[in-house]
Amino acid sequence: MTGKTTKPLALVTGVGPGTGAALVRRFAEGGYRVAMLARDADRLAALEREIPDTVAVPCDVTDVAALEQAITRIGMPKVVVHNAVGGAFGTFMEIEAETLQKNFDINAMALFNLARLTAPAMVAAGEGALIVTGNTSAQRGRAGFAGFAPTKAAQRILAESLARDLGPKGVHVAYLVIDAVIDVPWQRERLPDAADDFFISPASIAGEVWHLAHQPRDAWSFLAEVRPFHEPW
Repeated sequence: MTGKTTKPLALVTGVGPGTGAALVRRFAEGGYRVAMLARDADRLAALEREIPDTVAVPCDVTDVAALEQAITRIGMPKVVVHNAVGGAFGTFMEIEAETLQKNFDINAMALFNLARLTAPAMVAAGEGALIVTGNTSAQRGRAGFAGFAPTKAAQRILAESLARDLGPKGVHVAYLVIDAVIDVPWQRERLPDAADDFFISPASIAGEVWHLAHQPRDAWSFLAEVRPFHEPW
């Protein structure tokens, strides 16, 4: 990132129009420079124009070389939020093996590579946070989620391994389970009769990620959950 600044750096993957953009806004409002990673260069460029102290970094997180180049370009972050997600719906007979592999690469392998690229500098600094956005598929495997749930479960277990390794070294790793339908336009179109309080807002998710990233060192969470007040669980 160009220009001299004393602001800490946050890196957010999967910056789309919903949760990703809300995360960028929350960290920028909180005094961070924010590097935005996603494949849609036009969307990132628009957000860069809209939100101060942000930089668009078009990148496919499954491309290890591109990910390494992106981090070399922006510098080492104090906070990493892995929000990129690969999903697919269908039973094990309906999805293709390639789909499962692609989702594994986005959800689990990208987290693995992000940690390898950024955690050593956090350990050297004695501080930092790596927050992963997940969902209930990380905790249970329903029949129609065969192309998705296994990769989110692997992501959660990988995050736990990272937390147990990095926590004693001063780096906070946390996994946020989002047990809700996120309030984005395509979900509103899919559920036109749903009340406003049926959904969880991207801003509320971003607020909880911010909270996890800034918990005091004597009270760190690993597994956290958010859901609307009426959501059955």
